[in-house]
Amino acid sequence: MNLSNILSKEIIPGYHGKLVHSKNMSIAFWTVEEGAEVPEHSHLNEQIMHVQEGRFEFTLNGETKIYEADDVVIIPPHIPHSGKALTPCKLIDVFSPVREEYK
Repeated sequence: MNLSNILSKEIIPGYHGKLVHSKNMSIAFWTVEEGAEVPEHSHLNEQIMHVQEGRFEFTLNGETKIYEADDVVIIPPHIPHSGKALTPCKLIDVFSPVREEYK
């Protein structure tokens, strides 16, 4: 499999993802437009977010921080979180179990 062959999907406005699923997890390679926001939400999936490029404001369980290239955030299941791209960003999210709604 090669990412260049995977079609990008706009999951929420400004979040364009190339999605890969295995039996037990999903990985999303995001290109995020500056100013794009993901509203507060939670899910049953454990999530690891990696910022590859850009500056991303992220709120986890009420605590807001700014993350930049090479920062990694671990998001436990069922914990409220939200985010906003302060610049154009490239992010990678890994989810376990599979994010069925992303299929």
